Amino acid sequence: MVNPGKRMHRLQALLALRHGPGAAILPPEITRIHMDFAMKWNDGHFGPRKFWKICLPRLKFWNPAIPMLVNRTPDQSAPAKMSIYFRQASLSSDTPSALTSKLSTLPLAQQPHSSTENEHPAPDPEEGERVVTIDMKNVHSDQILTEFIAKTGAVPVHPTPDEQVEMRQVEDLNQRAAVDRSIVKKYLDDKRREERMLATARQEAEAIKMANQ
Repeated sequence: MVNPGKRMHRLQALLALRHGPGAAILPPEITRIHMDFAMKWNDGHFGPRKFWKICLPRLKFWNPAIPMLVNRTPDQSAPAKMSIYFRQASLSSDTPSALTSKLSTLPLAQQPHSSTENEHPAPDPEEGERVVTIDMKNVHSDQILTEFIAKTGAVPVHPTPDEQVEMRQVEDLNQRAAVDRSIVKKYLDDKRREERMLATARQEAEAIKMANQ
């Protein structure tokens, strides 16, 4: 039987992944998403990094079949851009794109992948694709997400009534845990203070004893 505390922590992690900024279902016309930005957060790259850390995992959770590549570069002066690739309206969502057909012939090691060395910048759209871009440099992650939702037509995912109950239970648990941590911290602080006072008293008593010899 799973420990109730462990179960609640797992539930908290799952709910945090399923819901929050970035939890949205993308339309079938989107074939892939590509992000380009710098390794460090400064020089206008804080917003893109936060979007990558917070929003992209939820987007991937709800859209596991859509490739989402992150290409980072050591060059802090580089642009920060998101490229969203769409299948042309004339093509059915069941029709493999030119990119899919092309990648299927390549060994796995040669296929595009996320990079920290600017190995795979956003490519030009393939035949049957069009691309929409978002300039992310010096832009807050919330604004990036708003523009992303508007340009993709993504549908935000909201918690079900049962999940709302679970989220309240998790919040109650967190609040109780914070109170418990505060009580334990006070106990340990008081104990350490008493130990320091006892040590000081012993030192003073030893000093008086030595002075009287």
